[in-house]
Amino acid sequence: MSFFGLVAHNVRARWLRSLLTAVAVAVGVATVATLGVVTHSLRNTAAAVLSTGKADFTVAQVGVADVLNSVIDDKQLARLGSYPGVRSVVGALVTTTNLNSDNPLFLEIGVPPEQLAQFGVHIVDGRAFAPRATNEVVLGWRAADNLGKRTGDSIVLDQKTYRIVGIFRTGQALGDAGVMLPLVTLQANQRQPGEVTLAFVQVTPGTPIAPLRAEIHRQQPSLTTVRLATEFGRVDRNFQLITAVDHGATYLALAIGAVIVTNTMLLSFFERTREFGLMRAVGWKRSRIMLLVIGEALVISLFGALLGVALAFGIVTLLEHLPQLVGYLHPEYRSATFWRALYIAAGIGFLGALYPALRAAWLEPLRALRYE
Repeated sequence: MSFFGLVAHNVRARWLRSLLTAVAVAVGVATVATLGVVTHSLRNTAAAVLSTGKADFTVAQVGVADVLNSVIDDKQLARLGSYPGVRSVVGALVTTTNLNSDNPLFLEIGVPPEQLAQFGVHIVDGRAFAPRATNEVVLGWRAADNLGKRTGDSIVLDQKTYRIVGIFRTGQALGDAGVMLPLVTLQANQRQPGEVTLAFVQVTPGTPIAPLRAEIHRQQPSLTTVRLATEFGRVDRNFQLITAVDHGATYLALAIGAVIVTNTMLLSFFERTREFGLMRAVGWKRSRIMLLVIGEALVISLFGALLGVALAFGIVTLLEHLPQLVGYLHPEYRSATFWRALYIAAGIGFLGALYPALRAAWLEPLRALRYE
């Protein structure tokens, strides 16, 4: 029998214990994979809010619990437009409404109509709303497709009926799935006069962006600038918390899985003391015995990884349909997430088997053969 055949035989010989250990590993792997998918999805969704408008970078209130809670007043907005090198600043009020059961987080964006072009909005059908219209909106083309709406139809937002006067396109998936209103109208509806959520800044060609952002941070410490999705944590504390939970769960899964595998392999060691002693007596090297024990643990852990990945798919599918996450969670199954789960499983197997493997390798053959 080959060495690898012996590893497989030993795992099969104690199939029930191996299966239960693999299930325990699977729970840890599923936790890591699920949190990885959810964290990445929520970060992308939230960061998409910051990129709904055409801009070189976006400005928001620093350290809010949720990016939609960001508040920038008229004075701060005007000051942003006064920096040398700033070509335009568009202030947008961004909020969500429960449109229906399929769209519980429908995006509403308030923008002055004269700044729609600067914001990156292209009216593909109909016209833009009037500056102070209280009953006119333009609908994103994705939202129009999803809702079966067209120019001239009506839509109910926050128990108010609006007429759709145009269909727009921005090129941003989240923005194109929402609705736009005159800024003053949405400010009145949300009771936020003179306030916006985000400022979308465009600079004149050739202007160095990094020094400009640094100057804004220095002069207006209550605001922060975001250009990349990786910088989103500057704005949203919830994202920082989710990321910390993701990392914590990884370490916890590694620790708990390693303890479980260690316990399993130690039980196997005590049952097989005479076997290991015989191996040593017939000339097996310590390194080969260590590889045998670690190999068995890795096989169990990798089988657990496969179970864990399948379990993660099921959990994410369930989460995707929770009413609280509909509209927020758009799973993206990246290879990096599952490679990390595989690394965790391998780490669990190696760390869990290391101590039992050392004990098996350093057994004294005569004492082991007398073991009852």
